[in-house]
Amino acid sequence: MLVSLVLVLVVGLLGVVHWYVWRRLVRDVTVPGGPARRLGTVALIVLPLLSLGALTAGRAGVPFPLQQALAWPGFLWLALLLYVVLALVVGEAVRPLLLRALDRRAAASSPSTAGAAAPAPVSAAPVRATAGAPAPSEAKEAPEASEASGASEASASPGTDGADGPDGIPASPGVAGPSRRLFVSRVVGGAAAAAALGTVGHGTYGVLRGPRVKRVTVPLAKLARGAHGYRIAVVSDIHLGPILGRAHTRRIVDAINATQPDIVAVVGDMVDGSVEDLGRAAEPLAELRARDGSFFVTGNHEYFSGAEEWVDHVRELGMRPLRNERVEIAGFDLAGVNDIAGENYGDGPDFAAALGDRDRARAAVLLAHQPVVIHDAVEHGVDLQLSGHTHGGQLWPGNFLAELANPTVAGLERYGDTQLYVSRGAGAWGPPVRVGAPSDITVVELASKQA
Repeated sequence: MLVSLVLVLVVGLLGVVHWYVWRRLVRDVTVPGGPARRLGTVALIVLPLLSLGALTAGRAGVPFPLQQALAWPGFLWLALLLYVVLALVVGEAVRPLLLRALDRRAAASSPSTAGAAAPAPVSAAPVRATAGAPAPSEAKEAPEASEASGASEASASPGTDGADGPDGIPASPGVAGPSRRLFVSRVVGGAAAAAALGTVGHGTYGVLRGPRVKRVTVPLAKLARGAHGYRIAVVSDIHLGPILGRAHTRRIVDAINATQPDIVAVVGDMVDGSVEDLGRAAEPLAELRARDGSFFVTGNHEYFSGAEEWVDHVRELGMRPLRNERVEIAGFDLAGVNDIAGENYGDGPDFAAALGDRDRARAAVLLAHQPVVIHDAVEHGVDLQLSGHTHGGQLWPGNFLAELANPTVAGLERYGDTQLYVSRGAGAWGPPVRVGAPSDITVVELASKQA
């Protein structure tokens, strides 16, 4: 019942948002019945349907080629919709300012004010008005009266101000062609569309270019002197799927290998799809090179995609899954727990199994996909937890929402004696777009206070 209610609310909200975008970018800037009006209306019906298809195709078992065909337009429209709406909301504040400026300009250039000092002589002879044509004085005053009365923007045909004109678009003093309201609507709508396209274009380029390498030094009090300078390449949220495929994996592998890490830690959400569809896209991961090997823990999206099959495939690629277990590495313990989404499949995290019987005199580094398990890590004496999941918010202002659900959204923070590092991730979920949260691979260099 609750899920159905939430679904209805979400669908209703999306309907209102699309109506608002149609009103501002289609109705208010086009001529009724014109091809631009019809094309814009069709687009704002088809695009949300493509987005719905992109969001549901994978879970519905749609053939992978069709998933790919739906993904690009469907997911990109969601990103465009976000930034178009934000830009249009800003435009609501700009719109009255532009209208006032044009009104002042029109008033300053109006013939009725310019020639007020020398009124024209009035002929004693009556002027015959032809049928359907206003008298000269009425024709002169009618446009100003119409503007002063603030003719309703939506009362007549949308986008025309309700005024008469040979093509349905009235002329106004100070603005050639369209009315002032139509002119302002086109300026604001065009600026909003351009801002959204530029933002999404830049964010898409950032994802397709591949993640940048970050470096951070983390001092650990219990780290053995011999492990000083140990390098862990942390990569999370690769999100191989209908959009990001083999070329994306290749860029990530090349970037990691160039850092010459001691180990590679893949901390979940590697895929959005089955091994059958994405096994080939993941193959370059077999070429990861690290002195002490590569390790993997599950994320929530592995459980949406067939976790058992992916764990087996990860082993085939040469990575070692850490499923509520740990290994001893010279100078510290490396542990990994299953993602909390696994609880729905009887395969959740077990901190006691991974950390319960270890020697607490040794430093412990924990791989856990979601930052929210930090309190369990503190309880079990973990020195450093490495996580992902948040994407840093991925699409601003999504970072503010991410902060509501996660103790740390990105970067390094301390919780008691435990430090938590959260990567923004190397890919993107849904829209292949990042704004204000660039993708990254992080080389975490451990520092011993005994060194």
